[in-house]
Amino acid sequence: MVARWQAELGMAAFLAVIGVITIIGAMEYGVGWSPSGPEPGAFPFYMGIIILLASLANALRATLPRLRPPRWAEHAFLKPEQLRLVLGFTLPILGLVVVSLMLGLYVGMALYLFGTLVLQNRYPMLKAGLIALATPFLAYLLIERVFKVGMLKGPLEAWLGL
Repeated sequence: MVARWQAELGMAAFLAVIGVITIIGAMEYGVGWSPSGPEPGAFPFYMGIIILLASLANALRATLPRLRPPRWAEHAFLKPEQLRLVLGFTLPILGLVVVSLMLGLYVGMALYLFGTLVLQNRYPMLKAGLIALATPFLAYLLIERVFKVGMLKGPLEAWLGL
């Protein structure tokens, strides 16, 4: 079980890192004032400072008991059954990203659809296979042939000459 205050602290830490990255990136473009006005990094720099300060305030609120809302220590942020549902959605999507980077978007899409249709939705394998093959094929026709937009391809598409 993840307590609410632990989730708040984790998110505050994550956002603090985002704020620091924004500040550092903005400083590469200049954050001062030039003769023509603010330098390009000024706005992102101040946004990064605001993000960092807000995340520090949230971290303090999560860790200091007297600043926490009542009963935060008792409330679970994520119960085991909720975690199972979240992972059931998140892990296949991460798999889609990894497979797409290695084998191309269309292969990743086909494997993702087949897996989710069979494992999560209990489709018969033949029906799931037909859907999993037809969808990337139709996506290829629409995106690459009609709209003329190239998508991430892998070795199978290269072998097929697509």
